[in-house]
Amino acid sequence: MKRLKTFLRYWAPAILMMIVIFTFSSIPSEEMPNFGLVDFLIKKGGHAYGYGLLALAFLYGLRGEKRKITPRQLLLAWALSSLYSATDEFHQFFVPGRHPAITDVMIDSIGAATAMFFAGRYFKQKDQHDGLVTDN
Repeated sequence: MKRLKTFLRYWAPAILMMIVIFTFSSIPSEEMPNFGLVDFLIKKGGHAYGYGLLALAFLYGLRGEKRKITPRQLLLAWALSSLYSATDEFHQFFVPGRHPAITDVMIDSIGAATAMFFAGRYFKQKDQHDGLVTDN
């Protein structure tokens, strides 16, 4: 039971983010809101932001109880987010009026990479301040 609680403590944010993303991508296109002239920017910005949050959630799960993060964890969090993006685009193939788009996967991956870049900088700076080494 303790292992399950520990698992959920660190992985629940990623699981919840994946559920939120799946739910939004399950909305048929005719039910999607239209934001007029800025529709493209809002929707694509939402893609980047959502997958940035997913990458941070994956990083939180990968980090677990450890105080520091590694470049490998940053890369793996980005890769998991990008992989989930690709599977989500495939899922949209089955949603009425929605179509998979490689450009959305690219935007999602850029959002995840941006989040990992800033997370890496934050933790590197924090570790230097705390006297920890991050190059492991």
